[in-house]
Amino acid sequence: MSVILEYTIENEEFTLGEVLSGPPHMRIELERIVPTGTSVVPFLWVTGDDFETFEQKVTAHEFVDDILALDKVEDSTLYRVRWRGRHNDLIQGITEADGTILEGYADDKWYFRLRFPDHDALSRFHNFCTDLGISIHIVRTYTETDRTESVKQFDLSQEQREALIVGLRMGYFDTPSEANLDELADELEISQQATSDRIRRGTKQVLTEALLASATDFE
Repeated sequence: MSVILEYTIENEEFTLGEVLSGPPHMRIELERIVPTGTSVVPFLWVTGDDFETFEQKVTAHEFVDDILALDKVEDSTLYRVRWRGRHNDLIQGITEADGTILEGYADDKWYFRLRFPDHDALSRFHNFCTDLGISIHIVRTYTETDRTESVKQFDLSQEQREALIVGLRMGYFDTPSEANLDELADELEISQQATSDRIRRGTKQVLTEALLASATDFE
């Protein structure tokens, strides 16, 4: 039975996070990873307003061979990153344990939601991280059969749930609104961009679970 792992990790704990961290501040979402035989190639959506500086910074990193812009939609660009040499790192560990990245994005740190084919595969990934001294903070693990309403809480991450609760308590969702993003960000002690990301993703997740779970009723 497949098992889901949710965790957060600091930028400096893995190559991709290290390469992409720092100014300029851009919102980054991992689209997919592709094994190449000697390494893995990450594809990621990047949103922001200083793509030139971002590309220069990433290209200048010692671990990066090149970064290629593949597509652009409004203020977001899809990039492919090629590593220089082989890196026995977090992303490699995911592929070696047959993990699938269901979600991966960076706020102030990275959040990942992975699916593994079974608990043995999850253990291989955990051992991989332990052996290399890669520190991850596990949010929760669960199987598909564990997805009851009381357990999944709309399948929100802890950070998304916290942001939504703070928004509700401060009146962010009221009409007229009694709080703005800056005030929520101050309360959560994160950036305005990170707050916006958590509110947006959390709201989308709640609506998806609440409204689309019975989508067949409308087909």
